Amino acid sequence: MIWNRPMPPNPVVAVAGATGAVGVEMLNVLAQRAFPASSVRALASARSAGKRVPFASSELVVEEMTEASFEGVDIALFSAGAEVSRAFRDAVTGAGAVMIDNSSAFRMEDGVPLVVPEVNPGDAATHSGVIANPNCSTIQMVVALHPLAALAPIRRIVVSTYQAASGAGQAAMDELYEQSGDFLAARSFEPAQFAHRIAFNCIPQIDVFLEDGSTKEEWKMVVETRKIMHLPGVAVSATCVRVPVLRCHSESVNVEFAAPLTVAAARAALSEAPGIVVLDDPSAKLYPMPALLEGTDDTYIGRLRRDPGVENGLAFWVVADQLRKGAALNAVQIAELLLPQA
Repeated sequence: MIWNRPMPPNPVVAVAGATGAVGVEMLNVLAQRAFPASSVRALASARSAGKRVPFASSELVVEEMTEASFEGVDIALFSAGAEVSRAFRDAVTGAGAVMIDNSSAFRMEDGVPLVVPEVNPGDAATHSGVIANPNCSTIQMVVALHPLAALAPIRRIVVSTYQAASGAGQAAMDELYEQSGDFLAARSFEPAQFAHRIAFNCIPQIDVFLEDGSTKEEWKMVVETRKIMHLPGVAVSATCVRVPVLRCHSESVNVEFAAPLTVAAARAALSEAPGIVVLDDPSAKLYPMPALLEGTDDTYIGRLRRDPGVENGLAFWVVADQLRKGAALNAVQIAELLLPQA
């Protein structure tokens, strides 16, 4: 059943997981985009209750999240993990609020739209109380693919990711920072957030391994891309790698199209697309790099060129801040889609 409860022009917003890396960014994005909330509540576990988190020019006192926390709430932005999202789903929707969930809990569930506002904004209108925020690595790729798919049908996508520690949360970012110092000082340490040492290393595993040898992160990129782009038959091959970068995921993408598509036409479409910035000048050694793009909102594309390995192929490089467009910003943009239109 499609949700038919009207959204007020100035909704009450709750941020669940407000003390985590993504929750903090959600609060930042709400303030920076002047989201017209009548009030904002910061929710987290009992151990975080009473803490203060910055919001706009002031602070919010963190409240313990309970089932009663959502009474009077219109939009609940969740970034507290899949288990927590599942546990609180009924409390949120039962209170009449719309859950916008950043976890993997509901992404592939029938009836739950998986939304990237630059790609499939209309899907947000088909929700039944829950809208899923896609995986961070999927978001930036489909933002880049969408304007190209309008020029020629996509047959196959091959993507290799270079994913920052931020994708695994604040504790993972802290581990990279601390482990790098320990490594350079020749101090011993034991990995806790990653399967292996992350400092000065690349780990070709994100999430658990599946029976076919792929990881769950790679599986997410396949199935989420198909759902978001409404391309159930498109071939997607992904290899996901954790790299020693604090913020911003990077991706190498090769796309095979069903019809010819010139580099010039692709560049023009990407340059005009919302949420995309093309940084691509080989003569000036200009291309997107994570170290330069932390804290930004756009999806950046460079190294755009023909892929000579297949007919009608293009290759490019994509960088976006995982905590912003890959999570918090995309969630707030979904919330903006729910606001009544003037």
